[in-house]
Amino acid sequence: MKRRRILFTAFFVFCLSNVKGQEMNMFFKKANTFFSTYVKDGKVAYKTVSENPLLLEELVALTKNAKIEKEPKEEYQAFWINAYNILVIDQVVKNYPLKSPLDVNGFFDSKIYEVGALSFTLNDIENKILRKKFPDEARFHFVLVCAGLGCPPIIDEAYVPQKLEMQLQRQTEIALNNPEFIRVSGNKVKVSQIFQWYKNDFIKKKQGLVDFINRYRQTQLPENAKISYYSYDWRLNEEK
Repeated sequence: MKRRRILFTAFFVFCLSNVKGQEMNMFFKKANTFFSTYVKDGKVAYKTVSENPLLLEELVALTKNAKIEKEPKEEYQAFWINAYNILVIDQVVKNYPLKSPLDVNGFFDSKIYEVGALSFTLNDIENKILRKKFPDEARFHFVLVCAGLGCPPIIDEAYVPQKLEMQLQRQTEIALNNPEFIRVSGNKVKVSQIFQWYKNDFIKKKQGLVDFINRYRQTQLPENAKISYYSYDWRLNEEK
């Protein structure tokens, strides 16, 4: 009898895990369809989404009911990156038309979203879920997209566990080699205010900001680079 209980428990756990896996796979699949349909050249077709919001609404419902496990790490991170970007788009669509996410009071720090049966703001997802749990992963800053043109570009695919490392690396390299994002003139270098707001994320382990940026650049910044920050562009990253 005891052996039967053990076998039944193991079978139940296996079935439950399989259901959770299927639900998460469905989320990634639908997210990929959404981004590939409504994102082009780093911008979002908000007007088109607002006219046909069914897939977006379905994705928001999937995030709300998601059963999120902390392991495997790649699945956990990929889920939350996609969830953040989807909820940003959802909030823009709910307030469309608008010129900037800052036109909506509390867009990042007051609006509450239910994700996995818990409540979060967008800032909670970025700072408490991702940055706090993975303090050595500064590349999050190049994949979380806040709907402003000052953000690194949103991609036309979902972040997925099996290629998350490649996606994080690729998007960081794209951002840090973009002459509009890293503006170099001799030894004077102007960088996004992202590097000012989250400075400690980039200078860990005795690494300076220039050292961090040069890890991903094809053309290295000079060692004596004089760093300054240009103003963040909060205009909506809308495809027109």
